[in-house]
Amino acid sequence: MTSPCKLMLLVSLALLAACRSEPIQFHTLMPTQVSRSPAGSEIAIESVSVPAQVDRAQIVIRQGASGLAILETQWWGASLADEMRSALAEQLSSGVPGQKSSVRIIVQRFDSVPSQYALLDAKWRLRGTAGNSLECRSIIQTQAGSAIDALVTAHQHNLQQLAVRINQAARNPQGGCS
Repeated sequence: MTSPCKLMLLVSLALLAACRSEPIQFHTLMPTQVSRSPAGSEIAIESVSVPAQVDRAQIVIRQGASGLAILETQWWGASLADEMRSALAEQLSSGVPGQKSSVRIIVQRFDSVPSQYALLDAKWRLRGTAGNSLECRSIIQTQAGSAIDALVTAHQHNLQQLAVRINQAARNPQGGCS
């Protein structure tokens, strides 16, 4: 093989190696362990909406005071709203068989700040079968590590805490929001 051919081959291989991309990693907000609720005591989820800034397949993190970064290799397993709906559906229960309730959740903020915190700010309305409703707002923040897995785990914890608050309100609507 002549020298120019060797050089061309080496350049071609170097270019091909530079085109290699990182594999996509998928994450879920579903907790690893879920306690099943008694049959007939589930709280139906009417809707879950999330801010447009984070409503995408890729995980979005905050950078500095006003920046956002879209992580091209770190994705949710489904849309963020669907991930939240699935995680909450497994955890919502009034604990009272036969009690029908439903909840609508509007996420105001869903902040992910590596090495600092995960923040969930959500307004929610709980409706009972008697036509009564309770409107609440929950702001939940959990410390997070620098790894994306640690940030996702912090968000899972925030959703578990939101489910606890909704469940408590469903059991005792006169108790108001917690």
